[in-house]
Amino acid sequence: MFGIGGGELIFIIFIALMLFGTDKIPEAARTFGKVMANLKQATNEIKSEIQKSAEVQEITNSLKEATNSFNEHIDKVKESVGVDDLDLKNNLLGEANTSVDKIKEDIEEITGPIKRQM
Repeated sequence: MFGIGGGELIFIIFIALMLFGTDKIPEAARTFGKVMANLKQATNEIKSEIQKSAEVQEITNSLKEATNSFNEHIDKVKESVGVDDLDLKNNLLGEANTSVDKIKEDIEEITGPIKRQM
């Protein structure tokens, strides 16, 4: 208990009796107890606020790490899709469009006489 030995505790009680008298000691002890309870409650509230703040900070850091990781993956994908790949896509689309146009013309040639008969 606060590193106070038996002899020191008796000496403190003796001094308290001399200062306050026997009639005011119980009241002083109650007041001291209330002060200690309020101090403990305030300390616990401060601890809980610090823990909440630490949890929020931890969540924020986790979100930042996840966002950074996601952005890195996106950058890697962007780098892997280079100009060559875009040119290849454009060439393939161009070839597909010409093939579709040729098929349309063939269909028109085939259906042309049929449409005229109807």
